[in-house]
Amino acid sequence: MSDSSIPEKQESEQRQLLSANEPGPFKILNPLSEQPILLVCDHASCRFPESLGDMGLDPFARRCHLAVDIGAGPLTERLASTLGVTTVVQQYSRLVVDCNRELMDPGAFLQFGDGVLIPGNRSLSQADKDLRADAIYWPYHKAIDQQVKRLTAIGATPAFITVHSFTPVMDGVSRPWQMGVLWDTDARLRDIFLEGFRAAGYHVGDNEPYSGRAPQDYTIDTHAEAAGIPHVGIEIRQDLIDSDDGVATIARLMHGIIESIPKRLANSGADNENKRTSVHDRG
Repeated sequence: MSDSSIPEKQESEQRQLLSANEPGPFKILNPLSEQPILLVCDHASCRFPESLGDMGLDPFARRCHLAVDIGAGPLTERLASTLGVTTVVQQYSRLVVDCNRELMDPGAFLQFGDGVLIPGNRSLSQADKDLRADAIYWPYHKAIDQQVKRLTAIGATPAFITVHSFTPVMDGVSRPWQMGVLWDTDARLRDIFLEGFRAAGYHVGDNEPYSGRAPQDYTIDTHAEAAGIPHVGIEIRQDLIDSDDGVATIARLMHGIIESIPKRLANSGADNENKRTSVHDRG
């Protein structure tokens, strides 16, 4: 090896975002499950790669709602455990790269939000962004895509459910909803969750506090809507799931709703087929 190659090797090592002793960009729970459900959590963690340090943020900011969907990770993992369904969980903070945004969206590498400046995201070069995308964003989405294809191939086309959480107050305005059901072109799962949440007495937003029709909903748009599989985004207000007891309560409710989905979708499909047959017979 010539001396001239040493700087290149050092530069290559410096450009590794994640070290060998750090967690991977995602984890898959119940990877061999054949149940027709796929749970996904884009914003489960507040972990930063060691190579990025604290990104110029104090401890509070590194754990606030800008860095992580508070409670969403524990809720998703509890559901994975009790239901035994395949689940893909992202393992780094959304401030490193937001996996529910197009990479060209300014929110993918957020510089400022809710009164907080994120110094570690200021003046990022395209190479910096590509490094984060290659290490975290693309592997995570590839993992989701592989699980959709695996389940579809065995005849268990999955109901695709993303789990998020939202703050009780945004920009000084209190949000009345306790839960939100986000959807766009496919209302099948929307109807099931709205019915289940409202029957339990919760104040539920239909495409509130966010809309499933917004362009920022990258994960569902890419992996579910484009593939024509049933899908929904679930938002839980953070004060409901910021403790173990809260997570357990909401998980019990969501467990029952999710457990009912395969049968209800099958019955819905049969009803639609009967309607088509009846119309054909009358013709």
